[in-house]
Amino acid sequence: MKYISTRGGGGERSFADQLLSGLAEDGGLYMPTHWPHVSAAQQAGFRDQPFAETAAALLRLYTDVSWHEALPRMTQEAFAGFSAPEVAPLRRLRTPSGQPLWLMELFHGPTLAFKDIAMQLLARLMNHALTARQSRATILVATSGDTGAAAVRAFAGQAQLQLVVLYPHGRISEVQRRQMTTAPDANVHALAVDGSFDDCQRMVKALLCDQAACRRWQLAGVNSINWGRVMAQLVYYFTALAQLPQAEEREASFAVPTGNFGDIFAGYAAARMGAPIARLIIASNQNDVLPRLLASGRYAPQQVSATTSPAMDIQWPSNLERLLFDAGGRDAGMVRTAYAALAEAGAWQLPPDLQRALKARFDAETVSEADAADAIRRWHGQGEGQGVLLDPHSAIGVVAAERQLDKGDGAGRLVSLATAHPAKFPDAVEAACGERPQLPPDLAAALNAPERMQRLRASTDALHSMLADLCG
Repeated sequence: MKYISTRGGGGERSFADQLLSGLAEDGGLYMPTHWPHVSAAQQAGFRDQPFAETAAALLRLYTDVSWHEALPRMTQEAFAGFSAPEVAPLRRLRTPSGQPLWLMELFHGPTLAFKDIAMQLLARLMNHALTARQSRATILVATSGDTGAAAVRAFAGQAQLQLVVLYPHGRISEVQRRQMTTAPDANVHALAVDGSFDDCQRMVKALLCDQAACRRWQLAGVNSINWGRVMAQLVYYFTALAQLPQAEEREASFAVPTGNFGDIFAGYAAARMGAPIARLIIASNQNDVLPRLLASGRYAPQQVSATTSPAMDIQWPSNLERLLFDAGGRDAGMVRTAYAALAEAGAWQLPPDLQRALKARFDAETVSEADAADAIRRWHGQGEGQGVLLDPHSAIGVVAAERQLDKGDGAGRLVSLATAHPAKFPDAVEAACGERPQLPPDLAAALNAPERMQRLRASTDALHSMLADLCG
């Protein structure tokens, strides 16, 4: 498998090349040159094998042969520490109207968020590539909370790299912040940016497009701009389908709490590989740039509003570029035109055929703060004899799923992604339902550990200067 830029420049790259860069030199995102196909017979085999084995089988399709021997070891190591043996188990719920709804729990990793599934694997993939090249790297991470925490847990202490994490100051939960700022490892640097996640992401992208900076510090990215993240996340769409009860109707739909569009794009990738996915439901908070895009065809980012679901407080979702490229017939010229228009005018109108293509596969729901809090309250204490405690992001996914069920879409085969443990957002959960979720002991200790962080202006020049101080 080779990789190309969504903006058409630079020719083809190997898996290792794109893994250790993040962004393409022309500012685009890397995409595989084609979608490998996974047959129905192969997918049936996933029902009888562990998550790590399924991951290794799917990752082989996106790597070259030099990786194949090491992949089973890396996937086994990546998921060995998860608290659920299934890694991403399904939980059967029933809505008040009696309709079945499946909750895919993606928070059983070491930092209690779905980002662990990809980040634990990505750390091993990057370490393997760096070791083979006898090289070092400086990893830049822009985070709205969970990505940074997962990266710190996965990359802390690795001698051959520096990890620089940018998060929006005052816009993430205390638990999220402390998971990044209490790491004692010398290779971890937490930067509190005076701005939004979009500002953090813009700064990281600018540095990754600066070839002189990339050469000086051997820069790499592990946000979902890195294809390795998306590749790892598509695995659990296949395993979810394998866990569902077998019925005449094989297709299922997925409701996905959506911010930077990486998690739901992984579902799109799985569908393009042959996974029987009927609909992908964009579940958005009030930062509803994606529902507005789907409804009107106009991509027009606005000012970010701070909410109790900070991972979704985004107006410039990076992985939308991958979707526009692929759903638009892999037209790199169209993508260049779109992002040039966004840079100049702050908005861009989808071609009508592209808007129809998106509507053919996606639905979208905007969920208010009040509706998310109400869902946490309603589901607390329900769930076939067990309480269901949702974090605000997962609650948004469940509300979107309930609305789709009310419309008659996906009945009996609808999976909602639970992307974070409620203990990561204890204030919001307690305010909604009166119960304060408890952190596991190892994470609770972080609440009393000393913090290390530096404040940073929302400026690419400021980040450049900071890297010079940190990395020389």
